[in-house]
Amino acid sequence: MANLTGKEGKTKYVQETFNSIAKSYDLMNTLMTFGLDKSWRRLAVKRSELKEGGTGLDVCCGTGMLTMEQARAAGQAGRITGLDFSENMIDVARQNIRDFEFKDNIRLVQGDAMDLPFENNVFDCATVGWGLRNVPDIFKVVREMARVVKPGGKVVSLDMAQPVTPVFKELYWLCFDRAIPAMGKLFSGNKKAYKYLYSSAKGFVHQKDLAEIFAQAGLVETRYLNLCGGVVAIVEGRKP
Repeated sequence: MANLTGKEGKTKYVQETFNSIAKSYDLMNTLMTFGLDKSWRRLAVKRSELKEGGTGLDVCCGTGMLTMEQARAAGQAGRITGLDFSENMIDVARQNIRDFEFKDNIRLVQGDAMDLPFENNVFDCATVGWGLRNVPDIFKVVREMARVVKPGGKVVSLDMAQPVTPVFKELYWLCFDRAIPAMGKLFSGNKKAYKYLYSSAKGFVHQKDLAEIFAQAGLVETRYLNLCGGVVAIVEGRKP
């Protein structure tokens, strides 16, 4: 694996990694989660409390799947922004929304999650799906998300987590380590990228600790919700 020493090194490596797997990313997500990723995204948007006609931000939006889920919740009068620093992911997102019912309500922006190009207090909510484990500084990204959300608005993360049942935990990580990179090689031709996804998931902070980071970033009512035995978790907080 490439040298990830320092924030700039990780930023460059992650950007190159996601640029390389952009076209196969949605298929791999569906295969890795047995199709459950769709229901997880719906639940994350539900937890964000985004209302019809609302304004939402989806950070590290990738191919736009969570962005589109926000747009469904906000409806015809909604305004949703998706931001990602991978130009290839943004390109795939543009293709994904081409025939989407609410495509005109979505704006896609290439930008840095650690320095969001938006004013304070402009969005009703901010979500991030499978993104925080890839950023150089989790606290800084959460603080930025909190900054651009209106008072009373929610910040919600949907990401890999740390399984809570001992035996299941060992089996899960063994499967992830062996099966996912092999699937990545088969469907995307890039085993190395999916080896990174395994490493980033296993090394990601525990969902309880992530909720504490949310609190340190100034959010209140912070909590986490385990899904599938803690394989995935939703972490949320509200801007006071």
